[in-house]
Amino acid sequence: MNIPDLGGFSRRELLKSSGAIAAGTALAGLVLPKVHAAENAESETIQVALVGCGGRGTGAAANALSTTAGPTKLVAIADVFESNLQNSFKELSTNFKDKVDVPTERQFVGFDGYKKALDCLRPGDIAIFATPPAFRWVHFGYAIEKNLNVFMEKPVSVDGPGSRKMLALAAESEKKGLKVGVGLMCRHCRSRGELFDRIRNGEIGEILLMRAYRQSGPTASDFTTPSMLDGSLSPLFNQIKRFHSFLWLSGGSYSDFLIHNIDECCWMKDAWPVQAQSIGGRHYRGDAIDQNFDNYATEFTFADGTKFYMEGRGVDGCHNEFASYAHGSKAAAIISTAGHAPSRCRIFKAQKMGRSEIAWRCPQDEPNPYQLEWDDLVTAIRENLPYNEAKRGTEASLTTSMGRMSAHTGQVVTFEDMLACEHEFGPDIDQLAMNSDSPLMPDQGGRYPIPEPGIKTSREY
Repeated sequence: MNIPDLGGFSRRELLKSSGAIAAGTALAGLVLPKVHAAENAESETIQVALVGCGGRGTGAAANALSTTAGPTKLVAIADVFESNLQNSFKELSTNFKDKVDVPTERQFVGFDGYKKALDCLRPGDIAIFATPPAFRWVHFGYAIEKNLNVFMEKPVSVDGPGSRKMLALAAESEKKGLKVGVGLMCRHCRSRGELFDRIRNGEIGEILLMRAYRQSGPTASDFTTPSMLDGSLSPLFNQIKRFHSFLWLSGGSYSDFLIHNIDECCWMKDAWPVQAQSIGGRHYRGDAIDQNFDNYATEFTFADGTKFYMEGRGVDGCHNEFASYAHGSKAAAIISTAGHAPSRCRIFKAQKMGRSEIAWRCPQDEPNPYQLEWDDLVTAIRENLPYNEAKRGTEASLTTSMGRMSAHTGQVVTFEDMLACEHEFGPDIDQLAMNSDSPLMPDQGGRYPIPEPGIKTSREY
């Protein structure tokens, strides 16, 4: 199951001047119809709408407004929480005063706010989707209908039905020639791109083993107790507020946090795994009501039989590590060593990873990949370069869901199993309104269903 987005192209062949597209961008080499905001005679400025005004959405909008690839302007924002919207608007308008033009009539609160925000854009402008990923297919479909370019945060799907919808939408966006970025920003890291080239050129030999770790204490909203809930909010809004705790919204801590390590390792291997075998469990939970395990360990297997081990943990007081490694028949490499950025990529003389054993290291002062992914997207729009990460982003999300489902069911799960799985975590989410019940309601004791490996074996809860 080779990655079609990468095969046969080196990073150097894909780079285009200083605002280039990083290796791994989909559809390399194809000629697509021109979809370009600057075609509008009124302005060379690309307009941006932000849907999902939390921390990551505000950060994505800041990156959009900071790009050096040409003028951009934020013209509409939407969220289901008024407080999120106002906080984001205040921060962005303070930091980018001349690039924010969002009067009250273009600030939208509600589940239909995404439509109203996108209706403010012209064909070829950019929609940012940074809501919990459960809503990604709903928003992406409307953006395609409106002929808008898109930047959407990862993951882009959390279950089989959502992945199938996203793959269909990805194909539709490709046919329209839309430019689509997915927030797997490590793919835009120039140092990782150089490492990928070196691995492809045989500097570490054939990859025989990969391993990655994201081990820390509880992160973001992945741990929820009753005292953390807002008594004035319905279950739906409490869940959205703490979306990392609920599988229908985010895929939980496994999908939302481990996807970067999984994706960067699969990039270096130039393949997606064909199956996953995982374990995990809940420990020291007290009265927690979230659906996450505290620890996960997955053995991914590639078509050639090689293995990739992924470990995640969210327990205080334990060893912490946030890194990815590749071991080849000749030598070992560090893909990332201290989070997402800087990567501090290195190749060693053999398998020992001491300072004296370094054969190559990436240049220091690595550019911020969060900004690079935006520079690459805007450059692609302005220069009409091939650029669509929707399919690859969905495949990364599906691979991550495969590992998660294996842990939650206690079964070996294949790529095809995950894609064909019929358990839809959030049915009819395109019909949600402000007074709707959640797709996942608590029991009479206020608790939510949790995975039970070996007991619930065909669905995760």
